[in-house]
Amino acid sequence: MTTEIILVFLVLLVTVVFFAFEIFSVDKIAFFIIVALALLGLVTPEEAISGFSNSATIAVLALMILAIAMEENGVINWLTSSMGMVKSLPLFFMAPIFMFVTAGISAFISTTAVVIVFIKIIKQLSEKFNIPQSKLLLPISFAGILGGSCTLMGTSTNLIVNSVANNLGVEKLGFFEFSLLGLIFLGIAIVYLTLALRWLPWGKGQNLGEDYDLNNFITTIRLNKDSQLVGKQIENTFLFENTEISLLKLTRNNREHNSPGKYITLKIDDELLIMCNIKNLARLNESENLSINEDKYLSEFTLQTEKDTNLESNELEERIFVELLMLPGAVLLGRTLGNLRHSMLQDAIPIAIKKRKTLTNLKERYVRSSMDKLALKPGDRLLVDVERRNLHALETMENVVLLQEFETINRAPSFKKFFSLAVLLAVIALAATGVLSIMLSALTGVCLLLLTNNLNLNTVYKKVNWQIFFLLAGMIPLGIAMHNTEADMWVSKQLLGFLVGQPNFMVIGTLFLVTMVMSGVVSNNATAIIMTPIAISVAQGMSLDFKPFILAIMFAANFSFFTPVGYQTNTLIYGIGNYRFKHFLIIGGILSLILWIVATILLSKML
Repeated sequence: MTTEIILVFLVLLVTVVFFAFEIFSVDKIAFFIIVALALLGLVTPEEAISGFSNSATIAVLALMILAIAMEENGVINWLTSSMGMVKSLPLFFMAPIFMFVTAGISAFISTTAVVIVFIKIIKQLSEKFNIPQSKLLLPISFAGILGGSCTLMGTSTNLIVNSVANNLGVEKLGFFEFSLLGLIFLGIAIVYLTLALRWLPWGKGQNLGEDYDLNNFITTIRLNKDSQLVGKQIENTFLFENTEISLLKLTRNNREHNSPGKYITLKIDDELLIMCNIKNLARLNESENLSINEDKYLSEFTLQTEKDTNLESNELEERIFVELLMLPGAVLLGRTLGNLRHSMLQDAIPIAIKKRKTLTNLKERYVRSSMDKLALKPGDRLLVDVERRNLHALETMENVVLLQEFETINRAPSFKKFFSLAVLLAVIALAATGVLSIMLSALTGVCLLLLTNNLNLNTVYKKVNWQIFFLLAGMIPLGIAMHNTEADMWVSKQLLGFLVGQPNFMVIGTLFLVTMVMSGVVSNNATAIIMTPIAISVAQGMSLDFKPFILAIMFAANFSFFTPVGYQTNTLIYGIGNYRFKHFLIIGGILSLILWIVATILLSKML
């Protein structure tokens, strides 16, 4: 083993640790890889940044933009609009329908975008018809992943594997070349997951009070001049009489009084830090002439409007609670409740954070007594208080998903919906027939949408998941470094020493299993980039056909169902569905094992 190979493995080890323990976001890890490889001389400076111009990276970016257009122009909502009709069906019929539709759309549109839409639909059904969302969210996430595995453009992993293999001299895969295998895996998964519904938790309908544990959340109120509390001692107010409200701190003239005594007389502009439940929050929000975290954060115009004596109370906009889901790359990531109130939209008031459970924060699920300790991460949800008329502004926030659907949100005209769908179908047809490459066909589709004003670049800049783009751009040089230093050859030789003389199913099965396990810890895209050259080297060393090895890496990198962090959609539904790690480990793990056995048998027969 040479020094260069040792250095590559060192960079790879650090990368895996960063991924596994979520020490840094994936875009930061990507920059670390680029710089480390260049400084260590494992790649040239040009090779270090080659990922940004790689055809697969650009194709993934173009497909993400197309997915944004489909969502913005109502195509995905239209394709899923009939799903509410299944509300009267038994759960064992409803779940397969949801999985089949999710998989079908995910084969051509970003899996994450599709699953997000289904999360909204399922939350609505859960709220209105008491349908247990925990019985549906995990199946639709798994089905979306499997559906995306059926075509070359269905997932970025497929594009990356195909691109890396082609750069190493292997013939490109066709658009639908492996679709039959993908459909077999999907069918097996739908049957298995339908039978496994009984072991998924019976989640309750949507209840923000229980979901955010608002019995113990903290907020700040400010006394207006007309408040009934002004001039009263604390012991003579509901703050003292109501046992469900706890007064923690009083701020007056920039001076803080912790645990204020019951004999203190309240004055105008006093700020009170209280702990209460959602019922009392609504009371405070609608009566008592109090401002809940409002006056300091509203714009000057809004304050002037509120001071207008001619403004009637029935003209005031309704304030509602809205739940926001943080995607990777969200503009609010890394911020706590304390500093969110200075950086969000001026009218949106952060109320509480629900943490996504990870290996490193199993005990830190809610923000309760401190606004400054826990920061937002991908998969977390943020509850905000906002005027209904400002909901659209929340939707424009970068990589932030509004989980509730409201009638006031603007809908795209029918022309945009049908034109966007026609463009998507044209992109699929051009790519599937080989007239244009996936990259060129996707870029052509984006261009058509832009020229016809069916897509706004400002929306694209905000909604594109740039973390995935930078991850791909950073991981591609790592694959180049492994090839330059012959680290991939060294690994393949070690594998060959173990696999030589073994039957074909043992060879394919070993590579499939290693890739699948690795993708449960590291990003599926990163796993694909690392394992594809190794698989090709093994096939070359054993004088076997490359294609089954490439397909093994492609499918295995996507089939990490046994962990909630193996795929982005699993991360999103983890907290929303109130799942535990064991649900992924057991239910997802059994599915991964079943697909591993079936894939090994089918792929080995191709040799």
